Amino acid sequence: MYISTKMSQNLVIIPTYNEIENVEKMVRKVFSLPKTFHILIVDDGSPDGTAKKVKELQSEFSGKLFIEERTGKLGLGTAYIHGFKWAIAKNYDYIFEMDCDFSHNPEDLIRLLDACEKGADMAIGSRYCRGGRVKNWPLGRILMSYFASVYVRIILWLPVKDTTAGFKCYKQKVLTGINLDGIRFMGYAFQIEMKYTAYKKGFKIEEVPILFVDRIEGISKMSTNIFKEAFWGVLQMKFKKID
Repeated sequence: MYISTKMSQNLVIIPTYNEIENVEKMVRKVFSLPKTFHILIVDDGSPDGTAKKVKELQSEFSGKLFIEERTGKLGLGTAYIHGFKWAIAKNYDYIFEMDCDFSHNPEDLIRLLDACEKGADMAIGSRYCRGGRVKNWPLGRILMSYFASVYVRIILWLPVKDTTAGFKCYKQKVLTGINLDGIRFMGYAFQIEMKYTAYKKGFKIEEVPILFVDRIEGISKMSTNIFKEAFWGVLQMKFKKID
């Protein structure tokens, strides 16, 4: 049996691909927070030196900054699944998903953790619940994202306002209760599938309002294919048997 000797029960998983402009600032910001978090970077072979920078920082943040390197762009969903399995093996109690580009405010990690410590099994940093907002997005993208969530709620009857949100905290029992090998989607649909599966398994989901700010540095990984996957993936989820 694995016996934890870690100094933190909280792990933030951050997938990266070409985030050299952001990764050091993000690492330092998370480690400056008043609560203790560990970080796992899952890097998909960034050619810009992202992984090299993380490994340089490991000497400064020994025992709390970790990196898993993968070969090639294998997708957001598989990066998180890789990180989830790593976190479970290391027996972390609270496991977070967060982007590296500061569209998710690291200070909100504490609010997500607080929601789970007070009873939620999954806490979602939500743009579309009461108090949530989006900044620096063009109107077209706001409408596309918002109505994508409306579409998901109608098809799946999922009682979550921000169904595509990628800023989350899970209790470990949620991730051990889901067949991670059965999660099939990679982009926005991955985020929907994880929420839908947790909901169907009876876990308590709570939305925490956040301000989502579009990235300032680096290049967005968003594409029309991601939206297409989400559109058709939701229809497939409707008829999928939840393991």
